Amino acid sequence: MKKVLFTLAIAAFASPIFAQSKVNDVAKFKSETIELGKIEQNNPTTATFTFSNTSNQPIIIEQANPTCGCTIGDYTKAPIAPGKEGWIKATYNAAALGSFDKKMTVKFAGVDEVKSITIKGEVLSKEDYAKLKSDKLPSDKKAPAKKG
Repeated sequence: MKKVLFTLAIAAFASPIFAQSKVNDVAKFKSETIELGKIEQNNPTTATFTFSNTSNQPIIIEQANPTCGCTIGDYTKAPIAPGKEGWIKATYNAAALGSFDKKMTVKFAGVDEVKSITIKGEVLSKEDYAKLKSDKLPSDKKAPAKKG
């Protein structure tokens, strides 16, 4: 019985040593949400999230997964040294018209907490996107109106 109590006591005192940190203890994101604005339909658009390693150990991204099939993720595969930056890319396929709000979950090695990052925007038809772009050109750069 003494051995069991001794083992439990050691485990209780040792567990804080192995406690997992939170994402904010190891990484600081420049932005957790990126607004892509108005984008053209069927023109995949990529947002790049950057973060700094704020810990005193190298960190590794275990996973950076989109929450739907309309987004593709990529990320820094090598360990990120203390004080250095890493990146996570989210590419939205822009197939569906309308507003979107897509999330990716990020998991760092040795950290139990999962971080959620978001891309937002609005997909416009090719015609609406072209009109938007032409409306933003200075008047001396606009194409002359067709007479018909």
